[in-house]
Amino acid sequence: MKNIVGVRFRKTGKVYFFDPGHLQINNKDFVIVETAQGQEYGEVIIDKREIPEEKVTTPLKKVIRIATKKDELQFLDNRKKEKEAFEICINKIKEHKLDMKLIEVEYVFDRSKILFFFSAEGRIDFRELVKDLAAIFRTRIELRQIGIRDEVKKIGGNGVCGRELCCCSFLNSFETVSIKMAKEQNVALNPSKISGNCGRLMCCLKYEQEVYEEKLKKLPKIGAVVETPEGIGEVNGIETLQEKIKVKITDGEDVLYRKFAIGDIKIIKNVETEDKLETEEEKELKKLEELSKKEEEM
Repeated sequence: MKNIVGVRFRKTGKVYFFDPGHLQINNKDFVIVETAQGQEYGEVIIDKREIPEEKVTTPLKKVIRIATKKDELQFLDNRKKEKEAFEICINKIKEHKLDMKLIEVEYVFDRSKILFFFSAEGRIDFRELVKDLAAIFRTRIELRQIGIRDEVKKIGGNGVCGRELCCCSFLNSFETVSIKMAKEQNVALNPSKISGNCGRLMCCLKYEQEVYEEKLKKLPKIGAVVETPEGIGEVNGIETLQEKIKVKITDGEDVLYRKFAIGDIKIIKNVETEDKLETEEEKELKKLEELSKKEEEM
């Protein structure tokens, strides 16, 4: 078992584990920790506890100290300097006529480096920009190109559900979301309804996908022939989470529609899923899916 505390450096950032040593650290404390970037100021989100060693994927770096008032003032001063650096960089981007959008500027706590996050359609030759910024700030400069999902995460906002965006509140990393998930969850394939603020497929489609996949293994496909307590019929609809199916039963000239639990029917003949021609909406969604994959590879 390993002693850890979980620290986050930005409101929407990932939580990292650190070795608290003998320090008495509580949740919501601010601490100074050692990172690969140098010293950083962060908030304790997970208080001191033991976790299995296999959950620690990299060697733990140490918490140097609980943050002092002086540390807090330096942190706040860094935030002020970030705003100034943002304006300077915007002007330099215009001066060099670069087709890029500056999203955010971050100072490393000890001011040994400044990170400039930007988005762009393609690759940008920003070598001259870096030289100018290094001459102005006299410290290490790093420019990082990010995708649209990361951009929205940094900007913030609310989703169609009315709540704060998942990526801004609790998601530590983005996972691949596909059209297949929307289809299996019987969600209307309307790009405006299943796209997030970033214009990509909504992350929440991923949350229940494992449950849907497990339940769909037990259920017949639409069009399958099944035996029910009321006779043999054809599957007309599926309620995946309830594990119920809607069956069309033909009795002479009469056509009946009945719902049955999966335990009450027997599959006589299942069907293979046919590859149907893509609609315009599906083609649009496919483009969003491909864009998300490209951004993950950046």
